[in-house]
Amino acid sequence: MSDQPTPSDQPTPSDQHRVNLSTSGPPRVVLDPEPPEARAALEHALAEPDPRGALVPVAGQWPRFLDCWARLGQSARDDAEAYAFFRVGYHRGLDRLRQNGWRGSGYVPWANEENRGFLRCLEGLRMMADRIGEADEAERCAVFLRQLDPSWPPADLS
Repeated sequence: MSDQPTPSDQPTPSDQHRVNLSTSGPPRVVLDPEPPEARAALEHALAEPDPRGALVPVAGQWPRFLDCWARLGQSARDDAEAYAFFRVGYHRGLDRLRQNGWRGSGYVPWANEENRGFLRCLEGLRMMADRIGEADEAERCAVFLRQLDPSWPPADLS
């Protein structure tokens, strides 16, 4: 008998990602948590007199940090810049969702803190699309938000 692990002994992608299957509906996905040092840098940047200026290097150091992109969008100088920041966060978020087992459908609930950066980016993209006259994109974002979290919008959205 070999000491080599058999294929059944190898971890599968589903062993490494948090996808909750349920008989009562679509799977739920929870993103992996951000590094503690990234969260600390975000909190520090948000406390600065110029949060936007302080957030840019945080995004540069942790470009996969979705809540940083959302906060950049919220502190942007104008609608075009906000739209761009939210769109980057949205696309980075889709990548992270897929890496965490999401296959294009299923719940990504706001109730899970780890998902909030992505959902903030998508909500920000919806608002900016509406503001710049992209009504069809704004509607697609609104529908997507309700598909990801049927209780959308949350009372504590910020």
